Amino acid sequence: MENLKPSPANTSPLTPLGFLELAATVYGDCPSVIYEKKTYTWRDTHRRCLKLASSIASMGIGRGHVVSVIAPNIPAMYELHFAVPMAGAVLNCVNTRLDARTVSVLLCHSESKLLFVDYQSASLVLEALSLLPKTSPRPPLILITDGEPLPHPTVDFQNNYEVWVERGDENFNWVRPISEWDPMILNYTSGTTSSPKGVVHCHRGILIATVNSLICSSVPKQAVYLWTLPMFHANGWSFPWGMAAVGGTNVCLRRVDAAIIYAAIRTHHVTHMCGATVILNMLSSSPDGKKLENPVHLMTGGAPPPPPVLCRTEAMGFEVSHVYGLTETAGMVVSCAWKPQWNKFPVAERARLKARQGVRTVLMTEIDVIDPASGIPLQRNGSDLGEVVLRGGQIMLGYLKDPEGTSKSMRENGWFYTGDVGVMHPDGYLEIKDRSKDIIITGGENVSSVEVESVLYTHPAVNEAAVVARPDEFWGETPCAFVGLKEGVERPPTEKEVIEFCRSKMPHYMVPKTVVFQAELPKTSTGKIQKLLLREIAKSMGTS
Repeated sequence: MENLKPSPANTSPLTPLGFLELAATVYGDCPSVIYEKKTYTWRDTHRRCLKLASSIASMGIGRGHVVSVIAPNIPAMYELHFAVPMAGAVLNCVNTRLDARTVSVLLCHSESKLLFVDYQSASLVLEALSLLPKTSPRPPLILITDGEPLPHPTVDFQNNYEVWVERGDENFNWVRPISEWDPMILNYTSGTTSSPKGVVHCHRGILIATVNSLICSSVPKQAVYLWTLPMFHANGWSFPWGMAAVGGTNVCLRRVDAAIIYAAIRTHHVTHMCGATVILNMLSSSPDGKKLENPVHLMTGGAPPPPPVLCRTEAMGFEVSHVYGLTETAGMVVSCAWKPQWNKFPVAERARLKARQGVRTVLMTEIDVIDPASGIPLQRNGSDLGEVVLRGGQIMLGYLKDPEGTSKSMRENGWFYTGDVGVMHPDGYLEIKDRSKDIIITGGENVSSVEVESVLYTHPAVNEAAVVARPDEFWGETPCAFVGLKEGVERPPTEKEVIEFCRSKMPHYMVPKTVVFQAELPKTSTGKIQKLLLREIAKSMGTS
């Protein structure tokens, strides 16, 4: 072949931001965002994002600068996913359920230049800013009022969000990336197992993640997507940009509970949604739940969904697909691709198969389970435990200001080390057994907390469960179960009865030696049970 070379015509930087202009052109009069009684069209959203990007840029904010936002799933949060990077800046979505000290640390670490704040988080942010070091600049504040009266004197806020939108230039020439490797997103890990790390993603990686999400969840043109997954969690698995790509409708919810979700599904004819296991549990155990008239595709991730919860959710009419990803991968990179022949299996077996994480997604390069010490791939026998490793285009650029953490997770052998423990089955499907820090070693035996939790979920009185290690003088550590019971249980089980139930269904070394009943288990904003807190509680209980 002759020596052909890349040219400007075929090296335009990849970015998902262009999806918005496409949506405005093709679906201009179609609904883009629905929130309570207000509906925007794609032409409206395109214009508002350009004006907002113009206002941001007018403050001297541009390439490489971080702009933060603390808000729930409301239209402003959706618009900022486009407007901030369209101004050339890096978007940083902050978890609304963090405490003031942590928010202060993140704002300081990211050197945020501008902060958009929902009115319900105003007190949190003001307290966080008061904790900033004196040497750290205080970012200007823009208040998102959502039509509500101001809860605080406006002296703390430079302006109102809608004023900022209206004052911008709708003909703004948005700032395109010089390189597709330019930073676009800064997300912080949840910190459930360690201190939060700043994860940096580029335009290229986010576009790949967006297309991957659309393919894996079989999203058609003009789908209706219900926002139950927080947009601040890995940018809602890239669906803010994905919905623009297909001209879909975003149904925004400020607050999530089963009654609100079911009402939104019926009213807006929702076709797709995402959520952690806690959402599945909420929907399948709610008295507001009724069999859906039309199926809704529900993609779930985070902690592996227990088979009993999967069975109950699908019985309601949800078509559940199971995926796996991390903040460092900008969303899903593994999906439990369903085989038609599996439909012939009994319900329990189908649920067991669906609870596995699965195979690499279409745009992911490779996944494997290896011995973390030697780096050698383990046998695909469904039993040899190792660390899950990944490689592909949507892996992060690295951790902000943390070269040591970056090199530790992205090693010279070309793999990203996830810290998750799993097995590879003979059919090539991955199954996560635990986080490396959640494996319980009792008497030299490795106990997967996930497997014990799956058995606990089959108990008719158990609503939610989490298992962690408790120190033990003889065994080193033993499983300690934290259990939340279903409402209205006539006779709650005793600790002894729960232990005996487990003993009848698993090897004795895996059976919890301690059972703690709690009204509700502590969770992150994305529905993950905070095992770090539970481990501390178990530790404070002394040896078992």
